[in-house]
Amino acid sequence: MPLRILCILTLIGLSGCHDANSPDKKTALVQVGVVTLKSQPFTYTSDLTGRTTATLTSSVLPQVGGIIQRRLFKEGDEVKAGQPLYQIDPSSFKATYDQAAATLQSAKALVIADCQQARRYSILVKEQGVSQQNADNATATCGEDRASVAEKAAALESAKINLGWTRITAPISGRIGISTVTPGALVTADQTTALTTITALDSMYVDLTRSSVDLLQLRKRALATNSSTLDVTLTLEDGSVYPEKGKLELTEVSVDEATGSVTLRALFPNDQHILLPGMFVHASVDEGVIENAILAPQQAITRDPKGNATAMVVDANNKVVVRNVITSATSGEDYLIVSGLQAGDRVIVEGTTKVSAGEVVKPVETRLSATSSTTQGAA
Repeated sequence: MPLRILCILTLIGLSGCHDANSPDKKTALVQVGVVTLKSQPFTYTSDLTGRTTATLTSSVLPQVGGIIQRRLFKEGDEVKAGQPLYQIDPSSFKATYDQAAATLQSAKALVIADCQQARRYSILVKEQGVSQQNADNATATCGEDRASVAEKAAALESAKINLGWTRITAPISGRIGISTVTPGALVTADQTTALTTITALDSMYVDLTRSSVDLLQLRKRALATNSSTLDVTLTLEDGSVYPEKGKLELTEVSVDEATGSVTLRALFPNDQHILLPGMFVHASVDEGVIENAILAPQQAITRDPKGNATAMVVDANNKVVVRNVITSATSGEDYLIVSGLQAGDRVIVEGTTKVSAGEVVKPVETRLSATSSTTQGAA
């Protein structure tokens, strides 16, 4: 009897050991790092390249021919509109002017004599002191003399203008360039080579190029923000950022039919004359603000061999769901999401290789480093 009891107790002990190591015990859930997406304002920008162009430039050309006597400016200086730049020898033009003035005086004297005679004849013809023919001839001569005075006055004015053109002045205000002539050089009125060039530098254009398709999107974003001009930030050739922001004029565009490219013109203030014509620059165009944008960390987005983007999302039941998403641009370490994700979604950023669709996981909120809220669009 005691032996029988001992066997029963032994069997009970073995049964207890078997229960402790039973495979029916629940397995621990896989822990994954997630980020909960939130909507936020988002500034959409595009990076473009271009060159600076002067808003105003003028080639200085002679209006009359002659020998350059003096150069009246220093190369590279700022000049004002109307400032004398060159002096052409005025001797022959002064003589022509004096001759035209004397001819005018002679014509005026002739008007006095002939018109007085015409007045006398008009009185005498009534008394039959002269014939009607002589009176008519005198009146006609008076009229011819008056016309001659007008002609001689015009010739004098022309001579005065030519004499004035012997002093070549600045047509615009700006910085003057290198002179192509020196005192003693012969210039002509019909020459095509400029004596020098003046460039206005207080403001500067930046001409940017982009595809016409991108331009349509640019216009839509501009209309969405109710703005006819968009802010533009410049990065110069040395990598420094230009301190002044410019404005993009959407109306100043031209489409190249051969390439489908569009030229956009931005206007920048340039009081310090940092920008010079012909400089190569990078421009960042603020195209509009998306009020409720969704940004997802780049490490949450994977792509298949065809380039299609997907993301793993943890649903309300902590089950993994695979979403097809469409991205638009990058913003720091994030993608701008066009579709597939929304605010409140928990996307997996850590442990994606350990889980699969439909699996229940243990989500842990992960804090990633802050990223920029400004996109870098396609050029």
